[in-house]
Amino acid sequence: MQGFFKHASFPLTWYFIITKKNCFDEICENPQFIIDGAKRTDICQGELGDCWLLAAIACLTVNEKLLYRVIPPDQSFTDNYAGIFHFQFWRYGEWIDVIVDDRIPTCNNHLVFTKSFRKNEFWSALLEKAYAKLHGSYEALKGGNTLEAMEDFTGGVTEFFDLPEAPKELYSIMRKALERGSLMGCSIDALSATEQETRTDQGLVRGHAYSIIGLAECDGVEKDTTIRLIRLRNPWGWVLWKGPWSANSTEWSTISIADKDNLIKQTVQESEFWMSFADFTRNFTKLEMCNLTPDALGCDERQSWTVSVNEGRWVRGSSAGGCRNFPQTFWTNPQYRLQLYEDDDDPEDGQAACTVVVALMQKGRRMQRHQGAKFLTIGFSIYEVLMCGQNQHLQKDFFLYTASKAKCKTYINLREVTERVHLPQGEYAIIPTTFEPHQDGEFILRVFSEKKSTSLSHVPLQRKLLQPEEETEEEKHFRAIYQKVAGEDMQICANELRTIMRNVLAKLTVSQTDGTGKLNLQEFKHLWKKIKEWQLIFRRYDENKTGCVSSFEMRNAVNDAGFHLNKQLYDIIAMRYADEHLNIDFDSYICCFVRLEGMFRAFNAFDKDGDGIIKLNVLEVNS
Repeated sequence: MQGFFKHASFPLTWYFIITKKNCFDEICENPQFIIDGAKRTDICQGELGDCWLLAAIACLTVNEKLLYRVIPPDQSFTDNYAGIFHFQFWRYGEWIDVIVDDRIPTCNNHLVFTKSFRKNEFWSALLEKAYAKLHGSYEALKGGNTLEAMEDFTGGVTEFFDLPEAPKELYSIMRKALERGSLMGCSIDALSATEQETRTDQGLVRGHAYSIIGLAECDGVEKDTTIRLIRLRNPWGWVLWKGPWSANSTEWSTISIADKDNLIKQTVQESEFWMSFADFTRNFTKLEMCNLTPDALGCDERQSWTVSVNEGRWVRGSSAGGCRNFPQTFWTNPQYRLQLYEDDDDPEDGQAACTVVVALMQKGRRMQRHQGAKFLTIGFSIYEVLMCGQNQHLQKDFFLYTASKAKCKTYINLREVTERVHLPQGEYAIIPTTFEPHQDGEFILRVFSEKKSTSLSHVPLQRKLLQPEEETEEEKHFRAIYQKVAGEDMQICANELRTIMRNVLAKLTVSQTDGTGKLNLQEFKHLWKKIKEWQLIFRRYDENKTGCVSSFEMRNAVNDAGFHLNKQLYDIIAMRYADEHLNIDFDSYICCFVRLEGMFRAFNAFDKDGDGIIKLNVLEVNS
């Protein structure tokens, strides 16, 4: 699994047999929250397999503005100390405060998990505890993805690069990312469990997360040569790299003494090292990048992305249509419109286009891990929409005969799937999906662009109005039938109609508007006509003559009947009326349409000026 790190150690439960939670004054004298600022050297991995988290924390320390948003600095073990600390994390679109007490798992008065190289400094251990609380337990942090933590620390959008297939402009992408304050990490794939945390010939660790601290471009001693270097950090707190540009290698003589002194001055020798960019792309297999949102950086000198956010969900039987492998249901997935207005100022590949990073994140799955929940396999596709400005749900035929303009490289079971794409100016539809249909889940879709962009949502609830028609001979005959059934009072109650319609209209009273609970001639005439129309629509979508329609096709049937609903109502219809096989029988179908008809008729009765907006007092709401 990409970028997913596990720790080769004893089971976590083993540690809790021999550990206890101690207050800090029981562990050392003069405990301090932060000593001389929070630094990368304060992060040393313990027995918990969360190197992915520590690599993200190390990246965070490079940017003080980001660091002290996550770790509010006005905390200590002395001033106004109450035995608690608080930290802030980004969680599905908002920043939340997580409060923890000052008790940490220990063994023989030594911290079991993350620790600082100073015995009396504890900000990193407390941050790890708060992050464990955010996800439900320390156990939930065993194995993970550096991008997850980067995202939770910044609210940024993450990208993943497979280095053997990296774009030719990768160095430029990384340089621009660092200029924007982005966080980056990298790793080497462990191809089997036996390779996990083993070392390469040059000392790098497989299946282990490294932080990327910086880039440098130096003029070589030889004329017209430029050397590109990258600085990395090992969260274990010591360096293992033995290749070119390691501490005592001869390569340092190929650049000027001034450049050498400058680069060495930037480096924490115990845990950081330089290597050539070419060696980096040859030795490492994964690059993870977290691009920052405007609110993460605030109004400072760094350039940031514009971002738009939409929340949504996949509902079994309604809007969980699966990927393109399922053409009969793919079109029912949620759809979001994206309008791109401006090309990039500095195109990465030299061609005019709009750079967009699309990020699809599923919600709440890690916290539900103890309940057996796993990450869904998710992805997305992007289609160009030529009918600009018409914010309508694209139908099945559109996807059957239209190729996507861009899509994620692969569907994968990670918390977030991200793709960087270059698109011409125009309007597009983004389709987020699970790989398999019929899978319930919640998600956040975020779109980052270097220039102005706008994401649009679905069509609002509305209804096509039918014009009145003159009475025909058929309708005159219908009047006679009505009079026969209605009797002297010329009104039909639900019980009378039930004898005609096989119990399918037990809730018929929603189609009358005068509050009597009965239908007059005009109301019954209108309903009878509607039922005949709905029956024809039902037959059209009951292709197998089973007496049922698919819940996915219900969306089309509703549209054909003249009702245009938002995606939440389509989801509710599927959950309310579909059976366990995602089918809707004729009785349920008619009941649904009668309810919709009554809802729209009631709305139109209150919409006196026809502007699509009504105001109700409490009595009208309860009526």
